[in-house]
Amino acid sequence: MGEAVMSSADQYAPLRGRPYLKLLVLAALLGVPIAAASYWFLQLITLIQKWVYTDLPRGLGLGREPLWWPLVPLLVAGLVVGLAIRYLPGRGGESPAEGFHAGGVTRPEALPGVALAALAGIGLGVVIGPEAPLIALGGGLAYLAVWLRRRNVPERAGAVVAASGSFAAVSTLLGSPLAGAFLLLEASGLGGATAAAVLVPGLLAAGTGSLIFIGLDSLTGHGTFSLVIPHLPPAHRPTIAQFLWALAIGLAAGVLCWALRRLALLLRTRAERRVLASTMLAGAVTAAIAIGYAAVTGRSSSDLLFSGQFGLPKLLTDSAGYSVPALVLLIIGKGIAYCLALSAFRGGPTFPAIFIGAAGGVALSHLTGLPLVTAAAMGIGAMIAGMLKLPLSAVLLTTLLLGANGLTVLPLVIVSAVVAYVLSIRLTPPPDVPATQRAPAGGAAGGATPAADHGR
Repeated sequence: MGEAVMSSADQYAPLRGRPYLKLLVLAALLGVPIAAASYWFLQLITLIQKWVYTDLPRGLGLGREPLWWPLVPLLVAGLVVGLAIRYLPGRGGESPAEGFHAGGVTRPEALPGVALAALAGIGLGVVIGPEAPLIALGGGLAYLAVWLRRRNVPERAGAVVAASGSFAAVSTLLGSPLAGAFLLLEASGLGGATAAAVLVPGLLAAGTGSLIFIGLDSLTGHGTFSLVIPHLPPAHRPTIAQFLWALAIGLAAGVLCWALRRLALLLRTRAERRVLASTMLAGAVTAAIAIGYAAVTGRSSSDLLFSGQFGLPKLLTDSAGYSVPALVLLIIGKGIAYCLALSAFRGGPTFPAIFIGAAGGVALSHLTGLPLVTAAAMGIGAMIAGMLKLPLSAVLLTTLLLGANGLTVLPLVIVSAVVAYVLSIRLTPPPDVPATQRAPAGGAAGGATPAADHGR
């Protein structure tokens, strides 16, 4: 018993040392420039989108965006991203087809490729989010700052510094240090003393960084990045019927998330054989889907393009302007474009999943009399949990999105998110285990072999 208590206490010994205090000071200092860089990176993406889809057509004398226009920027996006993946170090970042990941260190030589692939893909209309590149760039910039002073950075210290930079960067996007920390910790799977060692400097970097992007808001007038959707109607207390809807929505979202990931992985296998041709083809098909949606519904192609981060408030506040057939076309088209982006481009999977879940909720509210905010909340929570496989983050992000309504619909969001998560996990086959790690079919009576133990 005494040994166990001592061992438990010793887990936190590194946190009491002077090197850890120095690490905290470094994290606080790094949070400032990384938050500023993240703020301007997100602003640059927004400016590229506005310039390409609004200012450029007008400057060319075409007036409003012509119906065929998405084909131009999306072909350019495919070309630039394909070149970045094919020729630049780091292959433009991790493929989002595997889902949301945290942890790891982006090496300095990979930073230009990650930034270029994100700016081209997200800025030019690909259905992918900015959170994964931000996490990679924030962590890579933090590591680069330490590496420039000391080339032989210890592995553990480098990982903690990189995590602090990622915390500061993603908190700029989410508008909340707590939300960013929660998302990264659940995705990394850390716990106990290890989680504390990473969490404290990460929170400190995110906290100091938040002061920077709040200050930049007042100085520039561009505004901060906030998840809260304004001007939503009030939500009402949950009913038994709505709990049954939460089960149904969770089941539907679980199947849909499994199908989207399955298709994305299947397409990625083929895309990796001829990267440049695949990214350009994915861009062209995405443009064709957006053009078809705009032609059939009479709505803007921007409904279907982009991550959905900035289109979500309009979808919910102008829900009466969307007919049920238009919403069904939007969900199908956005889902296919999402799969193409996951398979061939670089970015994060979070915001398109949020948008698709919200669109499904809006469609249900038209058909069944289910309250709009309640239906959208269940759809959002279920899609985040099913696509990211992070049920706690799904509940937190949905609550933040809905502001004052979040706590009212929280029980329903929990039910839909948990059902979608469990079903998505059950439908996903386990990863292949190398033959050297598999347990023998007929083990000896004396117990498992070391290889069998490792395989478990």
